[in-house]
Amino acid sequence: MPLLGPGDTFPSLGLPQVGGGSFTLPDVLGGRYGVVLFYRGSWCPYCNAELRAFQRAADSLAGIGAAVVALSVDDETTTAQLIAKHGLTFLLGHSADAQAISAATDAFVDPTGCFLQSAGFVLDPSGRVIVSVYSSGAIGRLVPEDVVGLVRYLRDHATTS
Repeated sequence: MPLLGPGDTFPSLGLPQVGGGSFTLPDVLGGRYGVVLFYRGSWCPYCNAELRAFQRAADSLAGIGAAVVALSVDDETTTAQLIAKHGLTFLLGHSADAQAISAATDAFVDPTGCFLQSAGFVLDPSGRVIVSVYSSGAIGRLVPEDVVGLVRYLRDHATTS
């Protein structure tokens, strides 16, 4: 499968959530603009910085009607600890199958096959990809301010055209 690009429909991905239950992407976004983040794991300092940045931008993202969802291969306990450590209020999926997620999205998997490399997607309200950012290593990811600016532009442009 080629990398997901603009206009592609984001694939349906089911994931467990902390505290029980599960959700399915992109359905969980409920017709809103969405940011989907694949992070390497709670051990990754770059991923921690990205998750904190998106948490700090929560009000700006909510103001433009965008929701954030993140996922990793971390187990439920590790994910719960990460949520508590950073006060994350957006949805995090845990126990992702790196190979299955990679097969569906073409996200890179580390050479040992144990975790997904970082990837980020901005989705429109219909679940189509607007922007995709794939990383093959520790760095290279979405920036919340860029996402807010892009979605604001798209919303304003759609209103005026």
